[in-house]
Amino acid sequence: MNPCFFYFICRKGEIKLTNLYDTEKTIEKIILVGVVDTTDNELSLNELEELAITAGCIVADRLVQKRGGIHRGHYIGKGKIEELKSLIDLTEATGIICDDELTSTQLKNMAEMLDTKVMDRTLIILDIFAKHARSAEGKVQVELAQLKYNLSHLAGLGKSLSRLGAGIGTRGPGEKKLELDRRNIRNRISELSGELQDIEKHRKILRDNRLKNNTPIVSIVGYTNAGKSSIMNALTNANVLAENKLFATLDTTTRKYSLPNEGENILLTDTVGFIQKLPTNLIKAFKSTLEELKYADILIHVVDISNPHHEEHMSVVYSTISDLGCIDKPIITVLNKIDLCDSIENLSDPYAKNVIQVSAKSGENMETLPLAIDSILKTFKSHISMLIPFEEGKLLNMIYDSAKILTKEYKDNGVYMEAYVSDEILNRVNKYILQ
Repeated sequence: MNPCFFYFICRKGEIKLTNLYDTEKTIEKIILVGVVDTTDNELSLNELEELAITAGCIVADRLVQKRGGIHRGHYIGKGKIEELKSLIDLTEATGIICDDELTSTQLKNMAEMLDTKVMDRTLIILDIFAKHARSAEGKVQVELAQLKYNLSHLAGLGKSLSRLGAGIGTRGPGEKKLELDRRNIRNRISELSGELQDIEKHRKILRDNRLKNNTPIVSIVGYTNAGKSSIMNALTNANVLAENKLFATLDTTTRKYSLPNEGENILLTDTVGFIQKLPTNLIKAFKSTLEELKYADILIHVVDISNPHHEEHMSVVYSTISDLGCIDKPIITVLNKIDLCDSIENLSDPYAKNVIQVSAKSGENMETLPLAIDSILKTFKSHISMLIPFEEGKLLNMIYDSAKILTKEYKDNGVYMEAYVSDEILNRVNKYILQ
């Protein structure tokens, strides 16, 4: 995997090339900058501080401007720019992080006005993703998102960066360095897109095999750091990395799990966490991963109930699920981390079939989650009694493999069973059903 680079606009608009895969990085002392509608609406900026710390920054201070919208030229107003400049000198900060994705013009203007490194929310999220991606697919997805970010922010830096034209009076030294960088980035994007297509083909083969086996798929979704990996580990002993950090795990993990009380086998899938203002390029790069939710039979929505902003987090998750076309799937909402709460409020969730309270860390009430999954799976099937002749060996094997058998008894003329069966099996055994 080639290292991916980011262009920072800093020091009088100078372009600085930085390798995000370097193991040794200068610790940045930064100031958070945000634009809010009301002074009380600083949830996103609080989250940006967590992102900055996760990325390895020291947060020196923050500056918030209350205004109706972002300034098109330099994100915040000129008066606030002067205030920010004084704050940078006072705190000896090495850079700033803005709480929205900046345009190349805003990046350049702010760097020239502040004479410091300028970064945005998207850059920080991509940096965290680059650190935490482990699988080949995850690394390709992240690098692709990074390069698209770079390409969009190289554009618009001025006519001097474009290639010189042909003809008399236009001959010169050839391509500028940034034009070469732009070309290299496009070539690498094309190369990575091809790799991602190959990975998606492989993923489709695996998905088709799962669908042929009729094994129910249950996907775990939720806001980042809600405890999705901890839920996965508690159920399956998957040993997925679970840390109290934003985006600690990115790579999709799938494990087989047998529901208790002679329940059927399911496939449990852990997915990437959601967050406010998730970069568009990142959503596009992880499209194949997120689209796995479309093939899930049940969604487990994990909520950190100990977080005071859990309702806002739930709203972000449901907005993302809705955008993916999965909002109508059966949802089990799991209120996690009850061990960190003195009392639990009665939380209503209009999208959920079931709401349960657990602690994945302590194991409290975890036995209720498999029961909730089994309860929903039963609604997908018909409860019937049947007598299958012994000579229907193929049909018997199909029933044994995919039906949930409650009672089985060998009779003189066949096998008597009481079971939950899928629509496919229901059609095949229709003539053997006992009224």
